[in-house]
Amino acid sequence: MTGHPDAGVRDADGQLAPRLLVIAHDDYHAALVGTTADGRQFFVTTPFAWAIDDASGAEFAARYLFDAGGALVDSTIIPLGTRPGNGALPGNVAHFEEQEKAVERLLSEIQPVLFCDITVAPFSVTAHGHEFGLILNGPDSEDDHEWYWNVTVEPGDYMAFYAPWDDGEYDT
Repeated sequence: MTGHPDAGVRDADGQLAPRLLVIAHDDYHAALVGTTADGRQFFVTTPFAWAIDDASGAEFAARYLFDAGGALVDSTIIPLGTRPGNGALPGNVAHFEEQEKAVERLLSEIQPVLFCDITVAPFSVTAHGHEFGLILNGPDSEDDHEWYWNVTVEPGDYMAFYAPWDDGEYDT
């Protein structure tokens, strides 16, 4: 369930929803996280919408800016259309020229930056017909008694964070 789950509900481990989570800088999906010279935190990433049935997928480049306390203050999302070339599945680490140029532009606009871990709050923004962000997910239904809070990077669900929220680890 995405959207606005009741953050006051406890999961199967008795945990409340995270107010903040760490994204640990790495060499994979979190390679472009860090801080700007003015103290803001940033996350530059390449979300994608799955190709489903007759609908083609869509690729994006996104930059999320957060204040020092982790609240989202700005988002820039660039639509890139469908992935060109040999039909590689969206969301893998294969890059294409238009995507690389968009990512370079998003980074150049906030230079200088320091690549490092960031601590940010879950958020959601709607753009280009999709929900983007670090989406807080709660129970699938009222009858789901063995669920756990998680936060996924959307669209594409290519990073998933679980408690403990301060370790920066994610699943792909």
